[in-house]
Amino acid sequence: MDAANPMTAAPPLAQRSRVRPSRRTADRVLRTACLLATLLGAVVLGSILLMLIVEGLRGLSPALFTHPTPGPGSEGGGIANAILGSLVLTTIGIVVATPIGVMAGTFLAEYGRTSKLADVIRFLNDILLSAPSILIGLFVYTLMVRPMGTYSGWAGGVALAIIATPVIVRTTEDMLRLVPGTLREAGAALGAPASIVIRSVTWRAASAGIVTGVILALARIAGETAPLLFTALNNNSWFNANLMGGIANLPVMIYQFALSPYPNWQQLAWAGALLITVTILALSVIARVVIKPQRAR
Repeated sequence: MDAANPMTAAPPLAQRSRVRPSRRTADRVLRTACLLATLLGAVVLGSILLMLIVEGLRGLSPALFTHPTPGPGSEGGGIANAILGSLVLTTIGIVVATPIGVMAGTFLAEYGRTSKLADVIRFLNDILLSAPSILIGLFVYTLMVRPMGTYSGWAGGVALAIIATPVIVRTTEDMLRLVPGTLREAGAALGAPASIVIRSVTWRAASAGIVTGVILALARIAGETAPLLFTALNNNSWFNANLMGGIANLPVMIYQFALSPYPNWQQLAWAGALLITVTILALSVIARVVIKPQRAR
């Protein structure tokens, strides 16, 4: 009966022969369009990286890592103070963001789960994750810089911590949700409270993923410029031990030196940009290496 039914019968051979070439043509067109888009992106990205490597290598020298940034119109110099300042700022940011992000992600994955409070936190975290960094810089400027009356490394570190926290929260929650529930049930069956199960079982099982989230957050804030313009600003000398006043850092140094009319400053900006790019690339590679065992489990 099905063979005789015109609604279910197979289309005639002539009709199928007309359909197949059109499908092949559509497949070829789409494949060609995807290939062209990929090549275009690769060419643009490759051109940027090639220009960065060529210009950045010209500015590399031992003095780059041992001398502070020079004054306007001065020759020589380096970016040692900016490198050290960036290390200090990112360290403050990641030290502040890591415990907050890990604990918040743990609450969402282990305690909150489907509660309304957890839904609100996830929603706010998603907003913060996509918020423009310049707004975070303005927020910290109003919160810390204006009351203190000066720019500081502390304000810059707090701004970077706010940017890094949602990345760690999201990664921690996702990694903890990948831990099989049977491990939690086994810990509960032994009479261990939830806090012990989390510390001894789930955190240990998801440790590689959590560390990866921290590394990705570190790579995220390593090149941020906008929030530091309103918080740490910049300085052509070494910073004070109390981190008060402007503190030199690579992103703002690159921004200011690249716009300057001095060739020496422009060359230092290229070298600093290359250094940041290599650092972020190294962090991304480390994150992939760390997370690979987690995915294999």
